[in-house]
Amino acid sequence: MESSFNRFHENYLEAWKKSSLSELKPMISREYQAREITGGKISDFGYDESIRGWEQGFNFVRENNAKWELNEIKRIHLREHEVLSIITAKLIIGGNPLETGNLFFQTYTYDFGWKLIRSYIEAGIPVS
Repeated sequence: MESSFNRFHENYLEAWKKSSLSELKPMISREYQAREITGGKISDFGYDESIRGWEQGFNFVRENNAKWELNEIKRIHLREHEVLSIITAKLIIGGNPLETGNLFFQTYTYDFGWKLIRSYIEAGIPVS
């Protein structure tokens, strides 16, 4: 099970780095739920809102010729078929990293294949 998750997670991060919604979308569960904190404001959303958010973010990356810098900080096995990955994400535009980024706590579950099922996101925070 661990090797299948490792392959899935590598593909997930690669799709993110490429800003490929067509590759990322099937990796997200239709039951996906998330909470994002931006500037102290809480926003809860599901699958459809998430896909729109990824699309906007990926369009911004392409329009600004930016690159994603993703770092997995920690991986925790929560249950037999559930893994949490803690990831920092920031953008690099014109060779310069932005001063803020996002901290993602992402939970993946296995049900006929690995899928992202939940996220908690601290957005717009200083990341190094």
